[in-house]
Amino acid sequence: MNIDRGYGVDVGSVSSSSIARFAYGVTSSSSADATNGTLAWRAKGVRCVCIQRKGTYERISINLTALQEERLRRLKHRIKACFDSSHPHHQEALKALWSAAYPGEELHGLISEQWKEMGWQGRDPSTDFRGAGFIALENLLFFAKTFSASFQYVLNKQGGKRATWEYPFAVAGVNITFMIIQMLDLHSCKNSHIQCFDLSLMFYLKRAHLFQSYAFAAKPRTLIGAVFMQMLAEDEWAFDLLYCIAFVVMDAQWLAKNASYMDFNEVLKSTRAQLEKEFLLEDVYRIEDMPSYNLLCQY
Repeated sequence: MNIDRGYGVDVGSVSSSSIARFAYGVTSSSSADATNGTLAWRAKGVRCVCIQRKGTYERISINLTALQEERLRRLKHRIKACFDSSHPHHQEALKALWSAAYPGEELHGLISEQWKEMGWQGRDPSTDFRGAGFIALENLLFFAKTFSASFQYVLNKQGGKRATWEYPFAVAGVNITFMIIQMLDLHSCKNSHIQCFDLSLMFYLKRAHLFQSYAFAAKPRTLIGAVFMQMLAEDEWAFDLLYCIAFVVMDAQWLAKNASYMDFNEVLKSTRAQLEKEFLLEDVYRIEDMPSYNLLCQY
């Protein structure tokens, strides 16, 4: 079966065995749909995944279960929240992150030179959240508390031969959050924190004619997004778990490529490619089924 490149993964490169776990046959108008290039797939936990072909592009339409709709709504609510340095809850989350990262070391203030130790760009970490919002801080805190050994390993760059100019840990974490949001096609018109974006990003999207499709996606329109909805049905914390996996995969790729600071974007691209590849493996239905999940447990 040859399907052209869609909004993200090249579906045509997916093996028939991987796609088979979605297939359940065509609808009652099967012959007409097949003629028009429309296929109907069924994913475990997803009532209908339809790929509609128009020209050289594919658009995926997903019918979600009530549980998936509710969990997606909660996740998008988290994604749209900007970081607010004046909000007590956000302040406490920052303090909790410091305590988890450097137990026993006193933090001198929410604006302090100490934050540079963790890899923030300046004395005030709140200025680095514009690209991904409060969920980026939640992801870092989840990583620190759930997989503390792996978190410390990556934070302190404990493994392998390290570059003179290493990637800044905290800023890398914010970029990973943003990368996953893009990969899973989770932005929407009503549930977007588009006002948090850097102007440079918005300018790029407009120049590339991507702004409208990027900001107004109602729900995932890619096969990767459909797989994630299946994972979200299995575990409400699937996004946060995927973040932790992405971080350790990125660090492993960094070491494998002998990367330095200027290579960060390329390493992030290869990290995304690895995650997408694992999403489409046969028998991967939960986050824990991903081969790279084992990286979280080896430290």
